[in-house]
Amino acid sequence: MQPMNIGELWMWVAFIFFIIAMLAMDLFVFGGRKAHRVSVREASCWVIAWCALALAFAGLLWWYLNGEFGREIAQRKTLEFLTGYLIEQSLSIDNMFVFVMIFGYFAVPPELQRRMLLYGVLGAIVMRGAMILAGVWLVSQFAWLLYAFGVFLIITGFKMLAFAHQRPDLDKNPLLRWIRGHLRVTNGFHGERFFVVQNGRYWATPMFLVLVLIEASDLMFAVDSIPAIFAVTTDPYIVFTSNIFAIMGLRALYFLLADMADRFHLLKYGLAIVLVFIGAKMTLMPWFHMPVEWSLTVVGGIILSSVLLSLIMSRKKSSEKDRMRSL
Repeated sequence: MQPMNIGELWMWVAFIFFIIAMLAMDLFVFGGRKAHRVSVREASCWVIAWCALALAFAGLLWWYLNGEFGREIAQRKTLEFLTGYLIEQSLSIDNMFVFVMIFGYFAVPPELQRRMLLYGVLGAIVMRGAMILAGVWLVSQFAWLLYAFGVFLIITGFKMLAFAHQRPDLDKNPLLRWIRGHLRVTNGFHGERFFVVQNGRYWATPMFLVLVLIEASDLMFAVDSIPAIFAVTTDPYIVFTSNIFAIMGLRALYFLLADMADRFHLLKYGLAIVLVFIGAKMTLMPWFHMPVEWSLTVVGGIILSSVLLSLIMSRKKSSEKDRMRSL
């Protein structure tokens, strides 16, 4: 049975217009053009807003599909969207850890981080869109690629488990070393500028290096996340919308959780287990079909468990440190 794709032209146009409108509001209405430090309150409001918008989109999707195609298709496609959104949101948290590392390595001032992450979001939208279209076309032409994606995710998940406790050394990053070897780079920041003129020559600023690493990390995580959602659906509209909602909420999530990243040290293990689970689901599809609601429950359970265990262990370590200081 050929899977049903629901994305009509007007739906694509409406969603893209919505994203452009939200980005424009961010830039011109909510102060996105001005460098400023994002407060926890501002970040919390944006996280809540993007979660609410994703749920509202799911509700509208169900309402439209229920009227056009019936309850069964409406429920299946809505569950696919919610599961895809949860998977992409979970994997984007790992991307957040990389952002924390990059900003910390370059000592990027907090007031400059917001604009940099906006560029990261724009780059991620373009890359995800291109990769989704390419991936959907390839899967439609070569169905066996789904199983190859599954094996790839299993390998990636086990590698993540093996190296979850290690912190990457950016001094050894080949891309960063190549740029430093071929460009003149200033010692300090020059506001939000990527290049400046000094002594009649163009110099790159550390802001440019940060931008390159942010975009490279977006590309790297897209390679993991796009195959992961194909375990849920190959409907390009569902894949694209769930990805974009997760990406749009990532920036606010970063400012909310960046200072608490160390408290979620077990989350990397949870994300690795999620990748292994999704990969196994894809490779076993010819013999075992797991309903979408089961996948949603398993992924949500793994992420929630890893978050709760992280908080419990962090609290125990904090209590032990306080006890040792009091002795």
